[in-house]
Amino acid sequence: MNIREMIEEREREYLSPYAVCSADSKGRERYEEPCQLRTVFQRDRDRIIHSKAFRRLKHKTQVFLSPLGDHYRTRLTHTLEVAQIARTIARSLCLNEDLTEAISLGHDLGHTPFGHMGERVLNELCPGGFRHNEQSLRVVMVLEGNNGLNLTYEVMDGILCHSGEKQSDTLEGQIVSLADRIAYINHDIDDAIRGGVMTEEEISKEYTDILGARHSIRIDTMIKAAVEYGTQNGIGMKPEIYQAMLGLRKFMFDKVYLNSNSDAKAEESKARYIIEGLYTKFVNNIELIPVEARQSSKTDDICIIAKDYIAGMSDPYAVAKYEELYVPRFWVK
Repeated sequence: MNIREMIEEREREYLSPYAVCSADSKGRERYEEPCQLRTVFQRDRDRIIHSKAFRRLKHKTQVFLSPLGDHYRTRLTHTLEVAQIARTIARSLCLNEDLTEAISLGHDLGHTPFGHMGERVLNELCPGGFRHNEQSLRVVMVLEGNNGLNLTYEVMDGILCHSGEKQSDTLEGQIVSLADRIAYINHDIDDAIRGGVMTEEEISKEYTDILGARHSIRIDTMIKAAVEYGTQNGIGMKPEIYQAMLGLRKFMFDKVYLNSNSDAKAEESKARYIIEGLYTKFVNNIELIPVEARQSSKTDDICIIAKDYIAGMSDPYAVAKYEELYVPRFWVK
C-alpha cells in the first residue's frame, strides 16, 4: 500500500458519510495514472497553486483599486482567507478538507482586473455576458497549460458553483460558497474602515448584537453557525445568524461596493475606460493580442479571445497595456 492509498483508507475511516472520499471522485476528463503520494484532490490543489493564473491574483483588485497601503486585501489574500475559513468548516464537519481547499484556491482564477467593476464592464461588452465563476472554470479547463489543468469533476463543479444560483453537487463545494461570503463581508469591512469609507460605529447594532462588534468575533460567529447547522440539509447557517449576515452584506453594498462617491472608489470610472478601451482595440485589431494568448483560447471567436486575454490581466498589466495602445510615447531625436 502506497502513501496515497493509506490516505484514502484513512478518509474512509474518519470522514463523514456525506463527504466525498478522494477514491470516490468521478475522475478527470482525461485519464491519468494515480500519484503514489497524493490523492486526486491534493494534486488538483497543487496544480492550481502552481498555475500562472493563481500567481496573477496578487495584483488583482479585491475591492479598492490601487491602494497605497500594504494591508489592503488583494484577490490573492481574499482567496487565502476563503481557503482558511472553508478548511475550518470542512474539518469541523468531517468533510474532505483537501477538496474544499482545492475549490477555494481555484474559485477566483477567472476574476478580471479591477475587481467587480472589471467584471461588470466585460459583462456589458461581451456577447453572452461575463461571469467570473464561469471564467474561472474556463481557466482550469482551457486556458492554463497546454490543454487546461485536467482537474477532477468535483473541483470544477465547486469552482463553477461558488457563486450564482446553481448549488454545488458536493457539500465541500457548498462550504466554499458560504466561506466566500463570510470572508469578503468581513475583510471588506476591515478594508473599508482602513480606507476611511466607513467606521465601525456605522454598522447597525441590529447586526453587531448578533454577529459581534469586531472582525475576529464576527468571523468566529459565522463559522460556528455553519458548523452547528450540520450537514444533513446541506451547508448553511442558523437562521438568525444567516439573516444578520445577509443584512450586513446589503449594508456593504449600499455603503461600500456601490458607493462611487467615496475617495477609495473614485478611480473605478477610470478602470471602466481601460477595460472598454482594451476590449474595443483587441476586437478590432486581434493581432495586438500575443499569439500564445490567442492560441490558448482555442477558438476563432475574436470576442472570446479578447475576453480571455483581458480577464487574465493583473491591474498593473491592464494599465500598462492601455498606455501602450492609447498614450503617445515621447521621443527625442
